[in-house]
Amino acid sequence: MNPIDDIDRAIIAATQGGLPLTSSPYEEVANEIGVSGDEVMQRMQRMLENGIIRRIGAVPNHYALGFRGNGMTVWDVDDKRAQEIGRQIGQLDFVSHAYLRPRHAPEWTYNLFAMAHGRDRAEVYAKADIIRALLGEDCRSGDILFSTRILKKTGLRLVS
Repeated sequence: MNPIDDIDRAIIAATQGGLPLTSSPYEEVANEIGVSGDEVMQRMQRMLENGIIRRIGAVPNHYALGFRGNGMTVWDVDDKRAQEIGRQIGQLDFVSHAYLRPRHAPEWTYNLFAMAHGRDRAEVYAKADIIRALLGEDCRSGDILFSTRILKKTGLRLVS
C-alpha cells in the first residue's frame, strides 16, 4: 500500500465534509487544491483500492426526505446461511444497509442487521414482515430497534 502524500491529504481535507453538490464535484475539488479533475479521480480511486477510503457514496438524510419511522431490524438466522440471506435483504429497495455482526449470547442472539426506512413505524413493521417472510424457516427470531435521535454521520477526518 502506498502511503498518502500532501496531495492525497489535500483531497481528503477538501472532501471530508462531502463532495461539492455541483455537476462536476471532482473538478471543483481539483480547482481548490491546484490539480486536475482527472488526478483527483485517479487518486481517490487508488485510495479506495488501498483501503485508505472505504467508500464514496451518498448519505441521505432520511428524516428530511420524510422517512421518520426508521428502524434497525435485527434477526437471528443460521450462521451458515446468514451471508447469502443478508445479500438478498440488502437488495430490498427499502433497506439502506444490511450487515452481519457477532452474537453475544445469551443477551444478544441476533447476527443479521438491516436498516429499514418508512414514513412511520407502521410502515417499518410492514417492511419487517416482508424481511421475515424472505427469511422463512431460516429466521429463529427478530426485532426492530427504532431510531430515537439523529446521529451526525461523518466521513474520514484528518487530524493535525
